[in-house]
Amino acid sequence: MLERFLSRAEFDSYEDFYRHFSVTIPENFNFAYDVVDVRAADQPDDTALVWCDERGAEAVFTYAGIKSLSNRAANVFRAAGIGKGDPVMLILKRRYEYWPVLLGLHKIGAIAIPATHLLTVKDIVYRCKAADIAAIVCVDDEEVMLRVDEALVKLRAEGNGTVRYKAFVRSVHTPPDLDIPARAAGAFQAEAEPWEDFNARSAAAPEDFTRPVSASANDGIMLLYFTSGTTGMPKMVRHDFAYPLGHLVTAQYWQQVRPGGLHLTVADTGWAKAAWGKIYGQWLCGSAVFVYDYDRFVPSAMLEVISKYRITSFCAPPTIYRFFIKEDLKKYDFSALEHCSVAGEPLNPEIYERFQEGTGLKLRECYGQTELTVALCSYPWLEPKPGSMGKPSPGYDIDLLREDGSSCDMGEEGQIVVRTDKRKPIGMFGGYYRDETLTSGVWHDGVYYTGDMAWRDEDGYYWFVGRADDVIKSSGYRIGPFEVESALMEHPAVLECAVTGTPDPDRGTVVKAAIVIAKGWIPSEELKTELQNHVKKTTAPYKYPRIVEFVTELPKTISGKIRRVQIREEDKNGRRRG
Repeated sequence: MLERFLSRAEFDSYEDFYRHFSVTIPENFNFAYDVVDVRAADQPDDTALVWCDERGAEAVFTYAGIKSLSNRAANVFRAAGIGKGDPVMLILKRRYEYWPVLLGLHKIGAIAIPATHLLTVKDIVYRCKAADIAAIVCVDDEEVMLRVDEALVKLRAEGNGTVRYKAFVRSVHTPPDLDIPARAAGAFQAEAEPWEDFNARSAAAPEDFTRPVSASANDGIMLLYFTSGTTGMPKMVRHDFAYPLGHLVTAQYWQQVRPGGLHLTVADTGWAKAAWGKIYGQWLCGSAVFVYDYDRFVPSAMLEVISKYRITSFCAPPTIYRFFIKEDLKKYDFSALEHCSVAGEPLNPEIYERFQEGTGLKLRECYGQTELTVALCSYPWLEPKPGSMGKPSPGYDIDLLREDGSSCDMGEEGQIVVRTDKRKPIGMFGGYYRDETLTSGVWHDGVYYTGDMAWRDEDGYYWFVGRADDVIKSSGYRIGPFEVESALMEHPAVLECAVTGTPDPDRGTVVKAAIVIAKGWIPSEELKTELQNHVKKTTAPYKYPRIVEFVTELPKTISGKIRRVQIREEDKNGRRRG
């Protein structure tokens, strides 16, 4: 499969990889037909997807099975009047139906909009208006279905009726004769359009589906992702049909999946991380995808799953590893586990070292955004430096810029940018949907501004500092929150933390740390002082948090990222969190 898209797959060094890696993009490429259906024809019985849930249910799908289910899904959508270019929202958690439903949308050329089940009524209304959503497919969760209905009734009252089809997928634990729409009935059900049982419709749909002549073009819109919105309203990130090929680097050289392997990325299907680790690059490389379907994260349960199913490659955000290292890692069987990677937020060196001690595996970091694929990475030829994002990916012309637009020197902090005047990386977004002003604000003159700050060391490794808006300016110093957070995370009392700048009458701004303490510790003035002294010893003394606030939780986006902007706003308005 790889030889169809890569001129070379093996490289002698990072430099060789960066200079000579290239991808051939076929005309009118469509992942569903040109990868999944081809694999179904060539290796019909190979495992594509292994699924289990926290209650013990299991399911295994071959490529032939996935092709059949995706054909049926395409026929269901076609019968419902959904076609090329129609935006369809998918709220499917980690249900295995997500994969054939997504591929079914690819086959008809529709626009898939993955979304989280945590969306509020307001969130759903906003997305339906912003993207003119034509259909919604969601889980058989009564609360989710009721929120969708409430949103649709509000939209209809405003004269907005773009949503013309809605369906739910049944849990494997739901009795087949249970009337789910009736259970989900509420004040809005009577006014809303009826729900369809997608599983039943799919089972009755034809198994064959002929590829339309103009199903998709490489520059057509395949995916829309609403960003998590750490500041402002979520943006609509537009990805085309060539986007999956950008994740060849993701899977092959960062996650290091292999043919016949079993890869687990921890991510809800509503986030772009699912596209990074749960379908495109993995199937291109011949690895099966493993899905652990759970509602409540229990570290020991996930470690048992990794051991039981003999996962060969694993990828998760730092938060997952943060909880893993609190467990006794020596009691789990990691003999099949060959590679672990981390992304989503910067990795604190303490987590890296503790995980390596417990498993013998080095975590390999990367940097990217919903707008990008892997832009910086600790690739196989590089020795990982804990806390570093690594070096630029092939196809990415990365630079660090000062505020005046000039390039930074070694060791100098600047904004990460991608230069696109000579080439645009495969998999990079095509702009923000329906918002040219917003697009041109971050991408102009052949340069895309990520909004993230970093510095580069003498070996060419990049080190994350923070979002440009999060960098703290205090008493003439520029302080990146990540370095202070990393220092705090080394202390056993700290479970989670967020470092921000807060107004101060004397210094203008001082460093503040909001801290969730670990089990067994008690908030006290003595602990505050201990943590402050710990930071002074671990990093530059001027960076220590003059204010330490113990909190029960940190404000986060629905994707789990810390909303430092909310903490700053609360401080500005004189509010404190407990």
